[in-house]
Amino acid sequence: MKTDVPTQLIEGYSAEELLRMPAEELEAFAFTGEALILRVGSGELLGRFRRLPDRLEVELAQVDRGGQGILLALWRLARQLASARGVPQVEWIVHAVHCAHPNLKLRRVLERRGFVVRELPGRGSAYHFIDTV
Repeated sequence: MKTDVPTQLIEGYSAEELLRMPAEELEAFAFTGEALILRVGSGELLGRFRRLPDRLEVELAQVDRGGQGILLALWRLARQLASARGVPQVEWIVHAVHCAHPNLKLRRVLERRGFVVRELPGRGSAYHFIDTV
């Protein structure tokens, strides 16, 4: 399966390997609904991933040493996973509203993609976007 996902490895897996991974294995690895730290390329990401009946939920709390490259890789991979699994939407929740050291480039990227700041019940203020696949 050919993809246009950058060649960054996610916990040692290529995007192609993750796309071919059986659903049960991928859900046990990443879509647990629990917070986890993933190594993506040279960076690390603190996030939570859930598969709901009508969408994949990607919630990002912190990205260290990787910036927008990590987000682009995850964006493409999440869309491809949703499409391959017959899930119509990817919901993005990015906690970058009240950072001690805000990344202004990240904010511009999110806003250009259509993210808006919302107060989400039980989660606080975050950049939010629902991507229809």
